[in-house]
Amino acid sequence: MNTQAASHNTRPLSLFCAFALKQAVEHTILPAYAKAGGPPVEAVFEPTFRLLTRIKAGARPDVIVGITGALADLAAADIVRDARPVARTGVGVAVPPDAPVPDISTVEAFISAVTGARSVAYSRSGPSGIYFAGLLERLGIAEQVAPRATVIDSGPTAAALLDGRAAAAIHQLSELILVPEAKIVGPLPEAIQEYTNFASALGPASQAAEAAELRDFLHGPEARTAYAANGLEVSQKKA
Repeated sequence: MNTQAASHNTRPLSLFCAFALKQAVEHTILPAYAKAGGPPVEAVFEPTFRLLTRIKAGARPDVIVGITGALADLAAADIVRDARPVARTGVGVAVPPDAPVPDISTVEAFISAVTGARSVAYSRSGPSGIYFAGLLERLGIAEQVAPRATVIDSGPTAAALLDGRAAAAIHQLSELILVPEAKIVGPLPEAIQEYTNFASALGPASQAAEAAELRDFLHGPEARTAYAANGLEVSQKKA
C-alpha cells in the first residue's frame, strides 16, 4: 500500500459497487483496506443499472465494480478503463427461517418447489429477477407462479420471507446472504443456473495511483476470501 500517495490525497476515493458484492466489500474488504493504510473511500452500493444511471448523469467514480458486460460498454465509450474480472455469483433459493427445506436438487424438484410455494419473491429489475421471470416462461409454469408472486422493486428479496409476504425467495446467492435470518436452500440446479459475472474498472485518472491501489486490493487475497465467504466465486472469465 502506497501510504505516502494516500497521505497526499485531496479527497476520498469514490467507489461504485454492484449491490451483489455489498456484503463482502462493505463489511470486510473496505475495513481491511483502511487498516492497511488506504485513504478514505466513499462507496455507493446499488444494482449495476442504477450505477449506470448515475454515470449517465455525469458521475465519474474512481473505481467501479459492476456487471462485466456493462463495464465493457463503458470502456467502449472511454468512461472507464482496464476492466478485470472480479467474481461471479449464481441464482439461489431461500425460505423463511422456520420453514422446511424444499428439494431443489433437480429441475423437476425445483419446479415442484416453486409451484407449490404460496408466493415466490423475486426482483423486478435485477439480473436474477429478469432471469427468473424468463425461466418461468421456459419451464411452462409462469401462469402458476407469476400471479401470486411477490415482485420486489429494490433491496434483498429474502426480506419478504421475514414479514410473511413470500414463502420462497429467488435472488443471487450473494444477495440472499444479506438477510441472515433467511434459510438459504442452495443454488438452482446447474441445468437452469444463471451466473452473473462482475468486473472492476478504473475511472478518470485524477487519482490514478490511489485508484489503482484500491482496485488491486479488491482483487487481493483478503478480498478473494471475503467473496468466497459471501456467496461469490472468483471468476476466471476475462472481462
